[in-house]
Amino acid sequence: MKKHLIVLMTALIALGGNAFAQKTLKLGHINSNDLMQIMPGKDSAQAVLQKEMTELEDQLKAMQGELEKKYNEYQEKQAGWSDLIKESQQKQIQDLSARIEEFQQTAQKKLQERQTELLKPIVDRAKQAINDVAKENGYSYVFDSGTGALLYQPDSDDLMPLVKKKLGLN
Repeated sequence: MKKHLIVLMTALIALGGNAFAQKTLKLGHINSNDLMQIMPGKDSAQAVLQKEMTELEDQLKAMQGELEKKYNEYQEKQAGWSDLIKESQQKQIQDLSARIEEFQQTAQKKLQERQTELLKPIVDRAKQAINDVAKENGYSYVFDSGTGALLYQPDSDDLMPLVKKKLGLN
């Protein structure tokens, strides 16, 4: 009896595994870079980001102008200064240079965070549309052909037209 139960269980597992193995996979692909180029709201997000980047660049240029002015003044007048004044002026120049470097690093980090913040809703909408299209059309896997990570692509369907339709884009 125990042997029959084991044989029966083995047969069920084999048949179940065989049925799973025969399930066909439906593959699709989409170029996320192309999709992002046509997403609504991307241009306005880029414009906001460009404006903020210009403001930071203007501030950086002003700081660099101040540094250049200090350095030129130091070069012109150092011969007539005492050692104490020279050291003080050198320290001011070094401090300003360090502040500029810190400002650049902070500004770059803030711009990256701001870009993520501005583009996140757009990226989320695109991902949701891709997920919806994949589910609605029975796709097992969807590959992103825009990332360059796809080294081989068997026959698969391009989901771009379906995702555009889902998003109401032409």
